[in-house]
Amino acid sequence: MTPTLTSETAYAKINLALHVRSRRPDGYHELETLFAFVDAGDVLTAQPADEFALTVTGPFADDLAGETDNLVLRAAKALARESNALAFTLDKRLPVASGIGGGSADAGAAIRLAQQLWGTAIDPTQIAHLGADVPACVASRTCFGTGVGDQLANIDLPGLAGTPILLVNPRLPCPTGPVFRQWDGIDRGPLDPASWRTARNDLEAPAIALVPEIGAVLDALSQTNASLTRMSGSGATCYALYDNIADRDRAAQKIADQHPDRWTLSGALR
Repeated sequence: MTPTLTSETAYAKINLALHVRSRRPDGYHELETLFAFVDAGDVLTAQPADEFALTVTGPFADDLAGETDNLVLRAAKALARESNALAFTLDKRLPVASGIGGGSADAGAAIRLAQQLWGTAIDPTQIAHLGADVPACVASRTCFGTGVGDQLANIDLPGLAGTPILLVNPRLPCPTGPVFRQWDGIDRGPLDPASWRTARNDLEAPAIALVPEIGAVLDALSQTNASLTRMSGSGATCYALYDNIADRDRAAQKIADQHPDRWTLSGALR
């Protein structure tokens, strides 16, 4: 009998706002951020197997070629008991290291699959080593993050779910570490989740200093009928929110016509 295949979407993560408050002695940063999730992303499929395995397909599969310590396998193994094992197939549709969850979203999907197939409850200490964004990506719902982004509080922002969104990436690398090191160390104040539209992403300026094309992406999005444009995470993906699907789709077509080399994703917030 062929084992049943189970699938989960690894929803793209965005930061509606990201305030960097301080640099800690351990080299990490104290953050306040508002996570939200798009209704699209990578697709992860799993089935019971004799040993853990991962096959990567999709448009960004080559970017993970040769990776021997993928977060999907690390996440599943963290929850495994005794002889449990899963064979995964990852349809990699999101750019790698682009500020929209990436491996953390894939790890979150792997944990949800393990829960479904094994009935395993999550002990936060089991996944703490996987990365600061992983707890938010497991839930994949709007939440307020503090600490390094791993201390979460659920939050309800009326009217946010269903908001049309367009994500754009210049297909240029923007490593997280150098962006944080470029931060100027100035605390520009706390984040009020209720006022997220007038908040900011404190990593935009350092990311643009390292990858100027991010500024060009934001400029292009600002010339559409967007209600908000902002960079996500440490970049290089930027996004625009729209009042209706027609405006989003017109913006997506404009970006595709003027900048066919850029990666785009049209969706809605969950």
